[in-house]
Amino acid sequence: MEIRFLGHAAFALSHEGTTVVIDPFLTGNPKAAVGAGDIEADAILLTHGHADHLGDTVDIARRTGAPVLAIVELAGELSEDLGEDHTVHNPNYGGTVEFDWGSARLVPAWHTAVSPKGTAHMPAGIVVELGGARIYHVGDTALFSDLSLVKRRGHLDVALIPIGGHFTMDRFDAVVAAELIGADEVIPIHYDTFPPIASDAQAFKSDVGAAGAGEVIVLEPGATHTVRP
Repeated sequence: MEIRFLGHAAFALSHEGTTVVIDPFLTGNPKAAVGAGDIEADAILLTHGHADHLGDTVDIARRTGAPVLAIVELAGELSEDLGEDHTVHNPNYGGTVEFDWGSARLVPAWHTAVSPKGTAHMPAGIVVELGGARIYHVGDTALFSDLSLVKRRGHLDVALIPIGGHFTMDRFDAVVAAELIGADEVIPIHYDTFPPIASDAQAFKSDVGAAGAGEVIVLEPGATHTVRP
């Protein structure tokens, strides 16, 4: 299974011809690896509806026909935008949606969330199962102890953890998060896109290694990492 970092917190997960896109903030993203028109998607998964995560969701979904998954209140807004014929999945925390390629489950994140159109909703993390791998996109969150519970459902191959600080946990709290989550591999996200979230990914890698909390894979936007569960 291939993980491609698209910049900021956006990813494309690919396996055997299926591409699952998470938080496709590309237009207006100074770190975007591709344009919104270059992305193909078989599903679009959203952690929350802030503009730097909702991003190009509607445009990509309309062009590709990909179903969209978002927490229930945000899903309601997207259903109105995309029309009744477009599939929009609307789980809440703890909800799992099954797809023909695997599944996506929403878990809590500590953050705030109001969409650009004013829809208040709760932010989430997403546990994605694809190609025999289990990937945990932690979403925008502060450090909190319940991060340790996600692995109780099953071993985590990769965790995508924010390290930028200011709007999310910083790289120091992210080391503790990596310890709590217990994934084999950790990919830092949500840093260096804008000045307030500048961070040192290599220092984070060193600190996680010293803590014995997994192997950190630092990806430049556009780079791909192969997951072998």
